[in-house]
Amino acid sequence: TELVHACEQAGIQFIGPQGDVMERMKDKAHARQLAQQAGLPLLPGTDAKLSDEETRKVAKQIGYPLMVKAAYGGGGIGIRIVESPDQLQENVKRARSLAQSSFGNNHIYLEKFLESPSHVEVQILADHHGNAVHLFERDCSIQRRNQKVVEETPCLKLDDTQREAMYRAALALVHHVGYTNAGTIEFLLDQNGKFYFIEMNTRLQVEHPVTEMVTGLDMVEHQIRIAAGKPLTFSQNEITSHGHAIEARIYPEDPITLLPTTGTVGKVNEPKESNLRIDTSLYEGYEVLPYYDSLMAKVISWG
Repeated sequence: TELVHACEQAGIQFIGPQGDVMERMKDKAHARQLAQQAGLPLLPGTDAKLSDEETRKVAKQIGYPLMVKAAYGGGGIGIRIVESPDQLQENVKRARSLAQSSFGNNHIYLEKFLESPSHVEVQILADHHGNAVHLFERDCSIQRRNQKVVEETPCLKLDDTQREAMYRAALALVHHVGYTNAGTIEFLLDQNGKFYFIEMNTRLQVEHPVTEMVTGLDMVEHQIRIAAGKPLTFSQNEITSHGHAIEARIYPEDPITLLPTTGTVGKVNEPKESNLRIDTSLYEGYEVLPYYDSLMAKVISWG
């Protein structure tokens, strides 16, 4: 958000949402408040800064198991599952510490833990003229260490009624907060088919290519058009989803521990099939260093 505000002050148009909107949505606890105002379903949880004593009281009200989450977290960092009251204090302490070191803010919040949920998100685009559309949904349930590794669209776990309700909820939040540009509304889907808002990502996400594959839209192009003040060139009923797309994220990891590893890339094989898209900057001799995100490539298939 500091970069967005700096661009605004310098008269530079940032390709993304306005700084004040990003500020409101980056605090996930505050985003819960806004989602509730917009009428979205929420898991039992908290949306205010809590002392350790208040945390113990609220945790008892929510019930166990529950999650301690970093309010400014991302990429699965700062999430801890608490099974019982005797585990709460230590997990809150660790979550606060990790949140402070990773995001410069130790604000945590609590949320009810769902057993074996699906992680489903809705992609949206909104311009500066009051127009907003969804670009359907993605199933991002295949994860490790709370980080996505495989994403697909459409989500086969939704029926048409659930799907349309999720789209309406996503767009209700977009309009409520005055959001513009590309963004994603994320939901958890329980085993009974009920969904709950968890957060909004105020950016273009790693998994956007599966949406591009089924819609035929170039989302980066539309981000630039929106930032330039142009209205969306299509209405909701003009967007169609054709076929099915799956993305796999490619990481350099130890195959036993699944932890990131470093080294030099010996060979890169890129298949050339027409139904494949490969996004990568890898090349033979590339040195994988420990200082950056370990995502090295994305392989997206369509059928």
